[in-house]
Amino acid sequence: MKVLRKMISIDEELCDGCGQCVPGCEEGALQIIDGKAKLVAEKYCDGLGACLGECPTGALKVIEVEADDFDPEAVKELLTEQGREIPDHMPDPKSLHLDSPKPASGGCGCAGSKIEAFAPAASPCQQANVPTDAEAGPSQLTHWPIQIRLVPADAPFLKGADLLLTADCVAVSMPGYHERYLPGKKVLMGCPKFDDVQMYVQRLSEIFSVSGIKSITVLEMEVPCCSNFSRIVAAALKQAGADIPSEKIIVKRTGEIKAKTTLDQSVPL
Repeated sequence: MKVLRKMISIDEELCDGCGQCVPGCEEGALQIIDGKAKLVAEKYCDGLGACLGECPTGALKVIEVEADDFDPEAVKELLTEQGREIPDHMPDPKSLHLDSPKPASGGCGCAGSKIEAFAPAASPCQQANVPTDAEAGPSQLTHWPIQIRLVPADAPFLKGADLLLTADCVAVSMPGYHERYLPGKKVLMGCPKFDDVQMYVQRLSEIFSVSGIKSITVLEMEVPCCSNFSRIVAAALKQAGADIPSEKIIVKRTGEIKAKTTLDQSVPL
Protein backbone atom coordinates (compact mmCIF):
# COMPACT_ATOMS: atom_id res chain seq x y z
CA MET A 1 0.00 0.00 0.00
CA LYS A 2 1.31 3.43 -0.97
CA VAL A 3 1.32 6.05 1.80
CA LEU A 4 2.67 9.58 2.12
CA ARG A 5 5.82 9.35 4.22
CA LYS A 6 9.50 10.19 4.33
CA MET A 7 11.98 8.25 2.25
CA ILE A 8 15.71 8.27 1.56
CA SER A 9 16.69 9.73 -1.82
CA ILE A 10 20.15 9.15 -3.34
CA ASP A 11 21.82 11.63 -5.68
CA GLU A 12 23.87 9.38 -7.95
CA GLU A 13 25.92 12.33 -9.19
CA LEU A 14 27.20 12.92 -5.65
CA CYS A 15 27.47 9.26 -4.62
CA ASP A 16 31.01 7.90 -4.98
CA GLY A 17 30.12 4.35 -3.91
CA CYS A 18 32.16 4.46 -0.70
CA GLY A 19 29.62 2.22 1.08
CA GLN A 20 29.73 4.01 4.45
CA CYS A 21 25.94 4.39 4.43
CA VAL A 22 25.34 0.62 4.15
CA PRO A 23 26.21 -0.33 7.76
CA GLY A 24 24.74 3.00 8.90
CA CYS A 25 21.27 1.80 7.86
CA GLU A 26 20.09 -0.45 10.69
CA GLU A 27 17.31 -1.83 8.50
CA GLY A 28 19.69 -3.05 5.77
CA ALA A 29 17.83 -1.03 3.13
CA LEU A 30 20.95 0.22 1.31
CA GLN A 31 23.40 -1.68 -0.88
CA ILE A 32 26.17 -0.75 -3.31
CA ILE A 33 25.10 -1.79 -6.80
CA ASP A 34 27.12 -0.95 -9.91
CA GLY A 35 29.30 1.37 -7.85
CA LYS A 36 26.45 3.45 -6.40
CA ALA A 37 24.34 3.32 -3.24
CA LYS A 38 20.87 1.97 -3.99
CA LEU A 39 17.68 1.56 -1.96
CA VAL A 40 16.90 -2.17 -2.03
CA ALA A 41 13.15 -1.61 -1.67
CA GLU A 42 10.92 1.11 -0.24
CA LYS A 43 9.43 -1.20 2.38
CA TYR A 44 12.81 -1.57 4.10
CA CYS A 45 13.41 2.18 4.60
CA ASP A 46 11.85 3.87 7.66
CA GLY A 47 12.74 7.31 6.28
CA LEU A 48 14.20 8.51 9.59
CA GLY A 49 17.60 9.28 8.08
CA ALA A 50 20.07 7.53 10.41
CA CYS A 51 22.26 6.90 7.35
CA LEU A 52 22.59 10.61 6.49
CA GLY A 53 25.44 11.17 8.90
CA GLU A 54 27.49 8.37 7.31
CA CYS A 55 27.64 9.93 3.81
CA PRO A 56 30.78 12.07 3.27
CA THR A 57 29.53 13.59 -0.01
CA GLY A 58 26.00 14.62 0.99
CA ALA A 59 24.43 12.29 -1.58
CA LEU A 60 21.66 11.20 0.79
CA LYS A 61 18.65 13.24 1.79
CA VAL A 62 15.17 12.63 3.14
CA ILE A 63 12.23 13.52 0.90
CA GLU A 64 8.44 13.28 1.24
CA VAL A 65 6.87 10.90 -1.29
CA GLU A 66 4.11 8.37 -1.77
CA ALA A 67 5.88 5.06 -1.19
CA ASP A 68 5.30 1.50 -0.08
CA ASP A 69 4.63 1.38 3.65
CA PHE A 70 7.50 0.53 5.98
CA ASP A 71 7.35 -3.21 6.81
CA PRO A 72 9.14 -4.20 10.06
CA GLU A 73 8.57 -7.92 9.46
CA ALA A 74 10.13 -7.71 6.00
CA VAL A 75 13.07 -5.83 7.54
CA LYS A 76 13.60 -8.64 10.06
CA GLU A 77 13.64 -11.20 7.25
CA LEU A 78 16.11 -9.10 5.25
CA LEU A 79 18.46 -8.61 8.21
CA THR A 80 18.34 -12.35 8.96
CA GLU A 81 19.31 -13.07 5.34
CA GLN A 82 22.15 -10.56 5.61
CA GLY A 83 23.34 -12.08 8.90
CA ARG A 84 22.87 -8.76 10.68
CA GLU A 85 21.53 -7.97 14.12
CA ILE A 86 17.85 -7.06 14.34
CA PRO A 87 17.31 -3.72 16.20
CA ASP A 88 15.54 -3.89 19.55
CA HIS A 89 12.95 -1.38 18.41
CA MET A 90 11.54 -0.37 15.05
CA PRO A 91 8.93 2.33 14.48
CA ASP A 92 5.27 1.53 14.02
CA PRO A 93 4.56 2.14 10.30
CA LYS A 94 1.56 4.32 11.16
CA SER A 95 3.82 6.69 13.12
CA LEU A 96 5.73 7.42 9.90
CA HIS A 97 2.68 8.48 7.86
CA LEU A 98 2.71 12.22 7.14
CA ASP A 99 -1.07 12.39 7.00
CA SER A 100 -1.42 10.95 10.52
CA PRO A 101 -2.89 13.29 13.17
CA LYS A 102 -0.17 15.16 15.01
CA PRO A 103 -0.23 17.23 18.23
CA ALA A 104 -0.60 20.99 17.96
CA SER A 105 2.72 22.83 17.74
CA GLY A 106 2.42 24.20 21.25
CA GLY A 107 2.26 20.76 22.86
CA CYS A 108 -0.10 17.87 23.38
CA GLY A 109 -2.67 19.87 25.37
CA CYS A 110 -2.34 17.65 28.43
CA ALA A 111 -1.69 18.91 31.96
CA GLY A 112 1.81 17.44 31.81
CA SER A 113 2.88 20.02 29.22
CA LYS A 114 2.17 23.02 31.48
CA ILE A 115 5.20 25.33 31.66
CA GLU A 116 6.74 25.45 35.12
CA ALA A 117 9.96 26.76 36.65
CA PHE A 118 11.28 25.61 40.01
CA ALA A 119 14.45 25.60 42.06
CA PRO A 120 16.75 22.57 42.04
CA ALA A 121 16.36 20.27 45.03
CA ALA A 122 19.67 21.33 46.52
CA SER A 123 22.34 23.97 46.06
CA PRO A 124 25.87 22.84 45.11
CA CYS A 125 26.89 23.41 48.73
CA GLN A 126 24.01 21.32 50.08
CA GLN A 127 24.68 18.64 47.50
CA ALA A 128 28.30 18.37 48.70
CA ASN A 129 26.96 17.25 52.08
CA VAL A 130 24.97 14.33 50.66
CA PRO A 131 26.57 11.08 51.98
CA THR A 132 28.63 9.28 49.34
CA ASP A 133 26.71 6.06 49.91
CA ALA A 134 23.37 7.70 49.14
CA GLU A 135 21.42 5.90 46.42
CA ALA A 136 21.04 9.06 44.34
CA GLY A 137 21.70 12.77 44.61
CA PRO A 138 18.95 15.40 44.40
CA SER A 139 17.45 16.41 41.08
CA GLN A 140 19.04 19.41 39.35
CA LEU A 141 16.09 19.95 37.00
CA THR A 142 14.72 23.50 37.17
CA HIS A 143 11.84 23.56 34.68
CA TRP A 144 9.10 21.66 32.88
CA PRO A 145 8.42 20.45 30.19
CA ILE A 146 11.69 19.15 28.80
CA GLN A 147 10.71 17.47 25.50
CA ILE A 148 11.61 19.63 22.48
CA ARG A 149 8.19 19.10 20.89
CA LEU A 150 6.41 20.45 24.01
CA VAL A 151 8.49 23.56 24.75
CA PRO A 152 7.40 26.79 23.04
CA ALA A 153 10.15 29.04 21.70
CA ASP A 154 9.25 31.85 24.09
CA ALA A 155 9.22 29.72 27.25
CA PRO A 156 10.39 32.05 30.08
CA PHE A 157 13.00 29.61 31.40
CA LEU A 158 14.83 29.70 28.03
CA LYS A 159 15.58 33.44 28.15
CA GLY A 160 19.35 33.94 28.16
CA ALA A 161 19.87 30.26 29.02
CA ASP A 162 22.84 27.96 28.62
CA LEU A 163 21.01 25.20 26.72
CA LEU A 164 21.65 21.47 27.16
CA LEU A 165 20.21 19.48 24.26
CA THR A 166 20.15 15.82 25.27
CA ALA A 167 19.30 12.76 23.19
CA ASP A 168 16.78 10.71 25.16
CA CYS A 169 19.05 7.70 25.73
CA VAL A 170 21.94 9.72 27.18
CA ALA A 171 20.41 10.31 30.59
CA VAL A 172 19.80 6.58 31.05
CA SER A 173 23.28 5.60 29.86
CA MET A 174 25.34 8.18 31.74
CA PRO A 175 25.92 7.90 35.50
CA GLY A 176 25.88 11.27 37.21
CA TYR A 177 24.05 13.01 34.35
CA HIS A 178 22.25 15.38 36.75
CA GLU A 179 25.35 16.32 38.73
CA ARG A 180 27.68 16.71 35.73
CA TYR A 181 25.54 18.47 33.16
CA LEU A 182 22.30 19.95 34.53
CA PRO A 183 23.61 22.55 37.02
CA GLY A 184 23.33 26.00 35.47
CA LYS A 185 21.70 24.73 32.28
CA LYS A 186 18.20 24.39 30.85
CA VAL A 187 17.67 20.98 29.31
CA LEU A 188 15.61 19.95 26.28
CA MET A 189 15.41 16.31 25.23
CA GLY A 190 14.41 14.42 22.11
CA CYS A 191 15.02 11.44 19.85
CA PRO A 192 16.35 12.17 16.34
CA LYS A 193 15.38 8.67 15.13
CA PHE A 194 11.74 8.42 16.14
CA ASP A 195 10.64 12.07 16.20
CA ASP A 196 9.98 14.52 13.37
CA VAL A 197 13.37 15.92 12.29
CA GLN A 198 11.97 18.94 10.45
CA MET A 199 9.77 19.81 13.43
CA TYR A 200 12.91 19.77 15.60
CA VAL A 201 14.76 22.05 13.18
CA GLN A 202 11.85 24.50 13.10
CA ARG A 203 11.30 24.51 16.88
CA LEU A 204 14.99 24.94 17.71
CA SER A 205 15.37 27.63 15.04
CA GLU A 206 12.55 29.57 16.69
CA ILE A 207 14.19 29.15 20.11
CA PHE A 208 17.55 30.35 18.79
CA SER A 209 15.86 33.36 17.16
CA VAL A 210 13.88 34.67 20.13
CA SER A 211 15.34 33.37 23.40
CA GLY A 212 18.84 34.85 23.48
CA ILE A 213 20.50 31.47 24.14
CA LYS A 214 24.06 32.02 25.45
CA SER A 215 25.56 28.60 24.74
CA ILE A 216 24.57 25.16 23.49
CA THR A 217 25.81 21.77 24.64
CA VAL A 218 24.64 18.79 22.58
CA LEU A 219 24.77 15.35 24.22
CA GLU A 220 24.22 12.52 21.74
CA MET A 221 24.84 8.77 21.74
CA GLU A 222 27.56 7.08 19.67
CA VAL A 223 25.00 4.92 17.82
CA PRO A 224 24.37 5.87 14.14
CA CYS A 225 20.69 6.72 14.61
CA CYS A 226 21.64 9.44 17.10
CA SER A 227 24.28 11.19 14.95
CA ASN A 228 21.58 13.31 13.34
CA PHE A 229 20.97 15.21 16.60
CA SER A 230 23.93 17.58 16.24
CA ARG A 231 23.10 18.05 12.54
CA ILE A 232 19.57 19.06 13.49
CA VAL A 233 21.02 21.69 15.84
CA ALA A 234 23.42 22.91 13.13
CA ALA A 235 20.55 23.18 10.63
CA ALA A 236 18.46 25.12 13.15
CA LEU A 237 21.34 27.52 13.85
CA LYS A 238 21.77 28.11 10.12
CA GLN A 239 18.03 28.64 9.62
CA ALA A 240 17.93 31.12 12.49
CA GLY A 241 21.08 32.91 11.33
CA ALA A 242 22.36 32.51 14.90
CA ASP A 243 25.98 32.41 16.03
CA ILE A 244 25.92 30.68 19.41
CA PRO A 245 28.95 28.93 20.99
CA SER A 246 28.15 25.22 20.65
CA GLU A 247 29.79 22.01 21.87
CA LYS A 248 29.04 18.41 20.86
CA ILE A 249 29.65 15.55 23.29
CA ILE A 250 29.34 11.93 22.09
CA VAL A 251 28.45 9.39 24.77
CA LYS A 252 29.25 5.68 24.62
CA ARG A 253 26.51 3.14 25.31
CA THR A 254 28.36 2.32 28.53
CA GLY A 255 28.05 5.94 29.67
CA GLU A 256 31.62 7.15 29.16
CA ILE A 257 32.47 10.20 27.06
CA LYS A 258 33.71 9.17 23.61
CA ALA A 259 34.52 12.63 22.22
CA LYS A 260 34.09 16.36 22.82
CA THR A 261 34.25 18.75 19.88
CA THR A 262 33.02 22.13 18.75
CA LEU A 263 29.74 21.64 16.89
CA ASP A 264 30.41 21.57 13.14
CA GLN A 265 27.71 23.74 11.60
CA SER A 266 28.80 23.02 8.01
CA VAL A 267 27.75 19.34 7.92
CA PRO A 268 24.45 19.01 5.97
CA LEU A 269 21.36 17.47 7.53
